[in-house]
Amino acid sequence: MKPIDQTQSMASDRLSRRDFLWQSGGGLGGIAMASLFASENQGYGDESAIRIAPPKAKRVVQFFMSGAASHLDLFDFKPELVKHHGKPSDFGEPVEAFQNGLGPWLKPIWDFKPYGGSGKLLGEPVAALGSVVDEIAFIHNMVSKSGVHSAATLLQSTGFQLPGFPGAGCWVSYGLGSMNENLPAYVVMPDHRGYASNGVKNWDSAFLPAQHSGTVIYPGTETPIADLFPHKSGKFVSSEGEVAGRRVLDTLNRRHAQGREGDQRLDARIRSYELAARMQLAAPEALDLKDEPGHVLRLYGLEGGPQTWAKEINDLEETFYFSQRCLAARRLLERGVRFIQIWSGNDNGFPRRNWDSHENVHRDHGPLATGMARGCAAFIQDLKQRGLLEDTLILWTTEFGRMPSSQGEGKGRDHNPFVFTNWLCGGGIRGGVTHGESDQWGYKPLDRKNPTQVYDVHATLLHLLGIDHTKLTLRHNGIDRRLTDVHGRVLHELLA
Repeated sequence: MKPIDQTQSMASDRLSRRDFLWQSGGGLGGIAMASLFASENQGYGDESAIRIAPPKAKRVVQFFMSGAASHLDLFDFKPELVKHHGKPSDFGEPVEAFQNGLGPWLKPIWDFKPYGGSGKLLGEPVAALGSVVDEIAFIHNMVSKSGVHSAATLLQSTGFQLPGFPGAGCWVSYGLGSMNENLPAYVVMPDHRGYASNGVKNWDSAFLPAQHSGTVIYPGTETPIADLFPHKSGKFVSSEGEVAGRRVLDTLNRRHAQGREGDQRLDARIRSYELAARMQLAAPEALDLKDEPGHVLRLYGLEGGPQTWAKEINDLEETFYFSQRCLAARRLLERGVRFIQIWSGNDNGFPRRNWDSHENVHRDHGPLATGMARGCAAFIQDLKQRGLLEDTLILWTTEFGRMPSSQGEGKGRDHNPFVFTNWLCGGGIRGGVTHGESDQWGYKPLDRKNPTQVYDVHATLLHLLGIDHTKLTLRHNGIDRRLTDVHGRVLHELLA
């Protein structure tokens, strides 16, 4: 299929649109007026060309556990590890470990118990998910192409191991456009401590039009969205000075636009100003969690406020910050945000503030998993009671798993790119099922010839949004690029 050429399809109205902005003063007053023209999809163009069927889902929420969450201690119980705990590990083949993590077999750190009508076994830290486990479909035979955090994280977030490719949310925004005029189509909520591996490369639009990049939001902070309002130290800026500044920008934009028709960067900048003007009214209301009734705050574990910072991460602290992002996500979904990405774990700090539990799984995974499970369970229940779960697809992922053998003093686990767990929920997913198995140790897929890869998950995600993943493309450097590269099959076994 020939990709849409946006520079041609919108060339006829771009000049008059810019002239209108400039003639209106070039500032937020004129920019806000340009919202009259915001009915354009600003996405793929001919949406029917990529459609396969009416969508089961309208929106997506992706939970990303940065640092590599252990499938063995949370979701994928292995009795053989309990039976052989402490004995020398033998994988039956040479193993290249990331940090020499080939010590004795290490049993699950916590006990597992069955939950729901499906009887799914869950580790103690994620027991809160037991209340919604029959809504969830688990994939236990995921594999990664890399055991390096940066490459593996990019693979899960963009479909490629190298930087320079659009995030999944960017492709969804590009393919389907926005469902609202006052908020971004794609929102990213990083860990409150900072970015994960690769930072903004995980949600950058790369070669797609720049307006499809993720907008970073930190709910509950003094400035949830950077630079949306003037900094409080800018009291010296007078109204006259602001008008003069806008005139300078007007002149610079005119000069830059001469001879640059079709330059996406200027067009995206203008659109970002338009969106910023509208967000000044819409975003504060959407992110004001004080509007929520007490029973909702209690559901999410937010009634007590944040706990005092301690040297070690703790359950209450992690529950508060993760649930805060989950509740903010629900409010944004209600207001038409198309794709939301919520991150747990950052790339810095020691003791660990992420899921990369080389030294001590109990110390790292315990609080992180408890907070994540409480927030995710509340989020799923909240969406379900509001009728939003049936057309909201939830994807939980991490960059790879952890080894069944021990590391260090016998309390940690090394990287395991050979198998790990994802789960899906809502939006056309058949809950209470498991797809694929890992082997007896949780080391590799049981069926090594037919693992599940990120391309399959992305193909399924787009399928549930009503998109043929092979047709959502953009020609770049002579190649029809797509989220699933040249791979991907829809996981029909998981569909309702």
